[in-house]
Amino acid sequence: MEKLTFYAVSAPEKLDRIGAYLAERLSRDVVRHRYGYVVIAMEALDQLLMACHSQSIKPFVESFLHMVAKLLESREPDLQVLGTNSFVKFANIEEDTPSYHRRYDFFVSQFSAMCHSTHEDPETRSRIRVAGIKGLQGVVRKTVNDELQAIIWEPQHMDKLIPSMLFNMQDSEDLDRAGHPSTPSGAGPEGEENPAALAESCFRELLGRAAYGNMNNAVRPILVHLDNHHLWDPNEFAVSCFKIIMYSIQAQHSHHVIQQVLNHLDTHNKNTPRVRAGIVQVLLETVAIAAKGSVGPTVLEVFNTLLKHLRMSVDFELAEPSRRNSSTSVSSSRVKESEERIVQNAIIQTIGFFGGNLPDYQRAEVMMFIMGKVPVFGTPCHTLDTVKIGHQGTKRIQAMLLSSLIMVTSGFKSKSMAAALPPLFLDPLFSISLMEDSELRQLVLEILHNILDRHDNRAKLRGIRIIPNVAALKIKREKISKQDVTFMKKHGQQLYRHIYLGCKEEDNVHKNFELLFTTLAILTIELANEEVVIDLIRLAVALQEMVLANEENMPMFIRCGIMALVAAYLNFLSQMIANPPFCQHVSKVIELRNMDAPHLLPEHIFRDKCPLPDSLDKDDRLLYFQTSDMAECLAGPGYNAERLSVPYVPQVTDEDRLSRRKSFVDTVSLQVDIMSNSLPDKIRPDWRSRRGRRGVR
Repeated sequence: MEKLTFYAVSAPEKLDRIGAYLAERLSRDVVRHRYGYVVIAMEALDQLLMACHSQSIKPFVESFLHMVAKLLESREPDLQVLGTNSFVKFANIEEDTPSYHRRYDFFVSQFSAMCHSTHEDPETRSRIRVAGIKGLQGVVRKTVNDELQAIIWEPQHMDKLIPSMLFNMQDSEDLDRAGHPSTPSGAGPEGEENPAALAESCFRELLGRAAYGNMNNAVRPILVHLDNHHLWDPNEFAVSCFKIIMYSIQAQHSHHVIQQVLNHLDTHNKNTPRVRAGIVQVLLETVAIAAKGSVGPTVLEVFNTLLKHLRMSVDFELAEPSRRNSSTSVSSSRVKESEERIVQNAIIQTIGFFGGNLPDYQRAEVMMFIMGKVPVFGTPCHTLDTVKIGHQGTKRIQAMLLSSLIMVTSGFKSKSMAAALPPLFLDPLFSISLMEDSELRQLVLEILHNILDRHDNRAKLRGIRIIPNVAALKIKREKISKQDVTFMKKHGQQLYRHIYLGCKEEDNVHKNFELLFTTLAILTIELANEEVVIDLIRLAVALQEMVLANEENMPMFIRCGIMALVAAYLNFLSQMIANPPFCQHVSKVIELRNMDAPHLLPEHIFRDKCPLPDSLDKDDRLLYFQTSDMAECLAGPGYNAERLSVPYVPQVTDEDRLSRRKSFVDTVSLQVDIMSNSLPDKIRPDWRSRRGRRGVR
């Protein structure tokens, strides 16, 4: 061997003839099953290949590859492994010049076939699979850096390469699930010979080398494999697979992968709920990793696709009962509904997570985008046409979109309120706050809290109560900025109006009053100058007067709840502005209520089974907060106490006419009328009465 090597290095022009001779000998020995000679000839070819790196090596390589192909074609596992090892050695050699004519199609096919070996002996099967994976790794290394070999990224090769790796990675998952050790017998000490570990390493290497133009060809076969093997439900393998992809590729290519998964979700829009939920959860994991780096131009497209699928899921859920025949059991319909809920929750989680990881400027854009999709009467909402899905579907979509907005706005910190709450966002949000549905109003208030609470004081204010010492809460605040003063001058009345109207809704529950209290408190902390403080006191007094006048025949629980809210808020406000006479007046009223009318305090009225009075004693002035006394307390410098004597009256707007007095079924009917220009006889009069509608519910 030494003499042969010396001869070949001294006379490189003879290499091709040496190669041809050895190849001929080896072919003959393979046919005659003289495997000892085959091994010797292959060793000779290997050593000559490693020793000679001259220009004349090209013809020799052709003989060498011809012989490797011969070994791979044989049915003998030992020869297949021998041929693979030789190919891997060749793959690690860096050639001086690119090869114009060499093709690796046969090797990709043959190594892929070896990766799927089904040999009956587990140890042999493992050896063949390991050899196949190493061979594919060799092909990848040999071709990805060679510009003339970019053909490796073409679909016909990727469709063999990628599934071969995934098949072995998946095989390990199956063994794990079955409770068997994932490393086959004969594995090396560090999992070197474990097909699954080796396949994953090769998979990572391939993706790490993928350039911008090759990403789609690399990701598509992965999605096809997951489809073919039904790996979206359960989706543990799919999730782990996409985590590997996201951590292996270059960060700037992340949006390509997200785009592919979104397109895949589109193609599966009529699949079972669990499959769709599986794809959405994979998208969540993908987005979670991508959000830390560059997400690229796909941000709004991600949200658009997700919102579209949310709407489809609601359609499927609501349309199911009507499609079912009478023989279908009720239990199976419930299963179907709960499965659609899984899809919806997965979508909301993804929207929230993605939105929550975006920079503030992009987050503001996304908030506007989602708000534009919420079906609100009086706003153009072409993408979510509410006519087809009716009252229940509209409410479901509103609730889910608002839930996703809560997640997107969580942790959002805007320097100015005008930027965070532009009219295009604020108006539709407030329209929903007038809906006669306590759950929707709660969601709106939580979104407002996320945006208004820039110093994270909400947790300290949780629960509606008489706070004995506000200073002990250590509330963080800053001086109100000029932009925020301007914002309150422009939108303050709108905010007060919606709080006022939200308080007197008949279906308010304890949580609604808690959230209203927190809203008033955060407004005081974040946006209150002297003028705003006076306005907020006027609002509190107006709520008290509304309860005492009771022109709308409100239920007693709501009346007492509003009184308790006013007491809790004025107690908080008086301590926040640190005005001792004001604090004294408020404390005095609270003290008297404790003794004579505990149902007017939050600690009592919101307790389970709190006894309600038959009527409220309007004449006992000491139980109520008096405007004249408060004006006297605030008569000092800074406050324009005279304005307190002007009663607060919310302005009546078109919004009242359109949203407040109509149930959502009415607004849907109105939309039908507007769209079809037909007569308004479709509006059913029995839905207009609040009590009538509650009975229908």
